Amino acid sequence: MSESLMRLQQSESLVVQQKKEWGEILSGWETRNRYQITSPDGVALYHAGEVGSGALAVLTRGFLKNKRPFTMEMRDAAGAPAFKVVRPWTWFFSECEIVAPDGSVLGKVDQRWAWFNRRFTVYDRRGVEVAEIFGPLFHPWTFQLKVGEQEVGKITKKWSGLLKEAFTDSDNFMVHFGPQMDQDLRLVLLGATFLIDFLYFENRE
Repeated sequence: MSESLMRLQQSESLVVQQKKEWGEILSGWETRNRYQITSPDGVALYHAGEVGSGALAVLTRGFLKNKRPFTMEMRDAAGAPAFKVVRPWTWFFSECEIVAPDGSVLGKVDQRWAWFNRRFTVYDRRGVEVAEIFGPLFHPWTFQLKVGEQEVGKITKKWSGLLKEAFTDSDNFMVHFGPQMDQDLRLVLLGATFLIDFLYFENRE
């Protein structure tokens, strides 16, 4: 097991911080999303970056915005590939797969219909439903990972500061892991953070 996976397995929580470039902030034009994933005390575990360059990728990001398909590549602190989060194009409900470096699928997250709350079904590597991500109506910055009725993990958006919240869509998240969560489910919950950022906090104009 790599050092980053060992840290992931031992962590009670991680911080996911989106990195914005001044060119995007000033122009409002979407560039590739980038994130840094650290422990709460600031130790870097992963760097994440949206894959894709060239004119077509720029136009897709500019016009489809948060509805665009994406591949988010995760690398550990040493630069080695860790896993990918792949969101395909869908007409209505979004989904994403968490994919290991060897191409195997570690898990999947499917958005579900809900009148007011936000709901996602979580599947393991065998395609078996194992959990649900639930966003309560009156807690729009909170997403609970639940097995049955028990909360076993959580994603929360953190306040980024007045200037960032007012003038950018740069987002910070805290991902909380229950002590009994296995490695795959931790990776799926971490991967779901990027999908949630795109769906609910990315520039929607």
